[in-house]
Amino acid sequence: MSASDSPIKEPSKDSDALDDEGQEEGRAGGDVEVEAGGWGTAPSHLPFAPSSDSLDTTTVDPSYIISLIRMLLPNQESTWKKSDSITSSLCPVEESMVHTMDVSMVGEFNCIKKSMSIEADSNPGWHSILNGGCEGFMDHHFVGMRLDHGEAGRTTGSDDLETGAIVMEKAWEDAGCILWDLSAIRTHAEFMVNNFLLDVLLASLHASKSPRITEICLGILGNLACHDVSNDAMVSKDGLIETIIYQLFQNDCTCLFETFRLLTSSLQGRRSAIWAKAILFEEACERIIWIAENTLNTMLLEKCVDFLLTVINSKEAANILLQPLIKFGLMNLVVNLLACELSNLEDKLVAERTCIIDQILCLVEALSTLDYNIEKVFAREELYQLICRVIKLPEKFEFTCSRVSAVVIIANLLVDGQHFASQLSQDYEFIEALLDTIPLVSDDSQARDAIWCILSGLLPRIPEHDISSLSLNLLASIFVEKSNLIEEDLKSHSAEVEPPNGNNTSPIVTTLWRIACVVEEWLAQKLERTADGAPCGGNGEDKAERLLQLCKKFCYLM
Repeated sequence: MSASDSPIKEPSKDSDALDDEGQEEGRAGGDVEVEAGGWGTAPSHLPFAPSSDSLDTTTVDPSYIISLIRMLLPNQESTWKKSDSITSSLCPVEESMVHTMDVSMVGEFNCIKKSMSIEADSNPGWHSILNGGCEGFMDHHFVGMRLDHGEAGRTTGSDDLETGAIVMEKAWEDAGCILWDLSAIRTHAEFMVNNFLLDVLLASLHASKSPRITEICLGILGNLACHDVSNDAMVSKDGLIETIIYQLFQNDCTCLFETFRLLTSSLQGRRSAIWAKAILFEEACERIIWIAENTLNTMLLEKCVDFLLTVINSKEAANILLQPLIKFGLMNLVVNLLACELSNLEDKLVAERTCIIDQILCLVEALSTLDYNIEKVFAREELYQLICRVIKLPEKFEFTCSRVSAVVIIANLLVDGQHFASQLSQDYEFIEALLDTIPLVSDDSQARDAIWCILSGLLPRIPEHDISSLSLNLLASIFVEKSNLIEEDLKSHSAEVEPPNGNNTSPIVTTLWRIACVVEEWLAQKLERTADGAPCGGNGEDKAERLLQLCKKFCYLM
């Protein structure tokens, strides 16, 4: 499981909604004191914690965690109140159906409460909680309910009920946020799972009419999914995976974000095949592609792309989900996303969009390395043109990662896309941009090899003798202008140069040999013009001569 998908703390309540600008993640459950387990500097009057201590050691009382779990039992009264107000105004004929559904759910909650009571027989810590330890919180959840004929009786006025519902929902949110924080710790996560948290969260997801409550439930489950033991328990819980997959059909950005985070973590675990099979139905695959293609929320888009990357990089998940996702438009999605983000860059939204472009390019790179029918999948010329546009981006620090990724992608695609190599060999602007990228990949052996492989595939396609004078002058000028970049790269990697032999056809040798041919032909034509009385080129010719000697030296042609 990658570090990027480790458990997270719940987001700050001041940024409940993920707007188009995204949201920051922070810690809301500030009441909980967690020992640092030896990290940082201890006060002078206190010793360091033993080395055996870890971040899993906390000062949280288990009975307090149990009380928080109990507080998450769904607030049936507020649920009825919301559904009653909606159905009475829109479809009063179906009012009894809503109440019938809620009554059946009360039975489920009572089963959970009964299970907790049974647990209390063997755990004295439960008695105080179940018998008034939470100030009658469970009574508040069910106060004023009359389960006669599926109707909810009310013992107080509508204003009091409204106020009570707000107070109870706030209490639910506070308890949920603390559990969200605590579930990031493995030992707490396992303790929660062993004490009916999954049952409570499943019931809350079924009953929830609030996006915030749904978000918190999914956030807790997302943290639980990062731990193997609690993830195993989630897989074993009847109906839980199906309920989680159903959350993909929400329209709330925060809920969708947490759903994708949960699924991403689950696909990285040891039960990835089970989760992948649960996603494997037409509506879910289509919905995933649709969300990624249509969301305007930056953070949600990043999480969608991260999910797709996880599918590709997980062997089990890829075997199950990759072909269906391609069938439902994954390749079109990649092209459309990249085109859209490049257009946004042209609108000067650089700082906000470069991270998205990097992720999309990582997705394309992962697809381009698959042992799959890539030539057919990437047959669209539009994608090639978009990747070339990335390489031609201005020389700014923000674009470094994007341009390096684009180099690797082009190298991978040209292996099975030779028809496109002929077009690129005539694009001198692309060749110049490629040479400008050499310093960016000096310390990246894969990307550096990719650049020389691309050049060795393109330059031999340029005619040696039938090239026009205009094209020759343009191409030679590019090589001469970028000669310092070529020289610095060769000298910085001189120890990697292969010993001389008669059949050295490495990409670097092939490229340098072709550069030498172009420069030599250009100098010869310059010499002819000089003999005819044309002015001498001066410094340009000197740089060309130096480049020619450099190429011959490294090609062992001197």
